Amino acid sequence: MRNISDLDNVPEIEEEEDSSVLLSIGDLMSGLLMLFALLFITVQIQLSAKAKMLDDKILQVEKLRQELQQYQKAFEGLPQIIVNALEGKVGGKDIFTVDPGTGDVSIRDRILFDNNSSVLKLEGKKFLQAFIPIYSQVLFANKQFEKQIARVVIEGHTSSAGSDSKNLELSLRRALAVSNYMFSNEVTFPKKAQLEQKVLVSGRGELDANQTQNAAGDRKVVFRFQFRRENLNVDLNR
Repeated sequence: MRNISDLDNVPEIEEEEDSSVLLSIGDLMSGLLMLFALLFITVQIQLSAKAKMLDDKILQVEKLRQELQQYQKAFEGLPQIIVNALEGKVGGKDIFTVDPGTGDVSIRDRILFDNNSSVLKLEGKKFLQAFIPIYSQVLFANKQFEKQIARVVIEGHTSSAGSDSKNLELSLRRALAVSNYMFSNEVTFPKKAQLEQKVLVSGRGELDANQTQNAAGDRKVVFRFQFRRENLNVDLNR
């Protein structure tokens, strides 16, 4: 049986227990607030980092866009630069033409080869000795041209006279004959090694012939550029 003194202590015990519970809840709330604060700070840091990365990507895209505009402006004038460099120095339009849109140089095969032959004529060798140094000088005089021209393709073309297989073989042998002579000891010019690394030989046969059978205009050797393609696919999610 409890005595009176025990009963007097009961409220004090209950008050202590209530105080302990309140302290525990307060500590829990403080801990939760601290956790939420840390989470908030972490999220803000991550968002700031993402925003900076996005800004960097946007600047990168803008820089590439400006570079492409500069390249486009430079290459728009390339055909005329080629014409101005060659005009009056290696013959006229009866020997070669320059495409005003692409800068492709088409050389009539009659100055280079006899009919159905892939052996360079003396006249053709003299033409290449004059043409190649000037042509290569245009490519390497401008750093933008040198950087962005990935390949210089030497293409052989024939008319539609004869069989497809023979025309394809003849066009390839003629393109190879031109390329081999360009880099022989008989032709000297600056940047010879650099140009050799860019040259690619191709035989088109009669694939691009669009005139009547045996048309002289379809029989030619073409110097064609292949440009590098800038990569504008920037991943904004990284």
